[in-house]
Amino acid sequence: MAPSAPHTRAAAALRMKQITLDNQGRTIRRLRAQLATERRGLATTKKELEDTQVDLEASHKVIAGLTEIGLSMSKKIEKMKVKKQQTKSSHVECHQKFQDRIQEAEDSMQAQHFIIEALVEEKDSLLQTIQCLQEANDAPAPFDDEWEEEPEEHPDEEEIEDIPLGEGEIDDETLSLVFNPSIYSKFDYLS
Repeated sequence: MAPSAPHTRAAAALRMKQITLDNQGRTIRRLRAQLATERRGLATTKKELEDTQVDLEASHKVIAGLTEIGLSMSKKIEKMKVKKQQTKSSHVECHQKFQDRIQEAEDSMQAQHFIIEALVEEKDSLLQTIQCLQEANDAPAPFDDEWEEEPEEHPDEEEIEDIPLGEGEIDDETLSLVFNPSIYSKFDYLS
């Protein structure tokens, strides 16, 4: 027997609905698979974002630390500049004081030179006066303008070794004269 038309149409419609349901099932499975893939991708992206956030926070901490170190170094550099300037000004001041002392010493030496020249002139004048007085009294001249200088002897090393013991020793009186502080009071500007 031949199938009836409505039965065949119902079966065909049912068959079409089954095919549509199968297609929709495959589409749903495919979409679920894509959704799962997208979720995994989002999870990976989220993990990467979290790692990036951690890295950024670590970078911020490093930058903050470096900034702090830079500020500290800047302060140290400024302190060093100030100290260098103070040292330089101190050096200039000391140099000026030293130059002033040198100038005072030179002035004092020049004054002493003038005094020595005046004393030499006065000595010559006194010798001239003494000589004139002696000539007026017909007395022999005790001073002769021409001094006889004895030739200097330069002992050799062998002669130095031949000096007998006891000669050339410095006694206490000579030492007290050499180390007498009142002699050096004229040279206070050197200390």
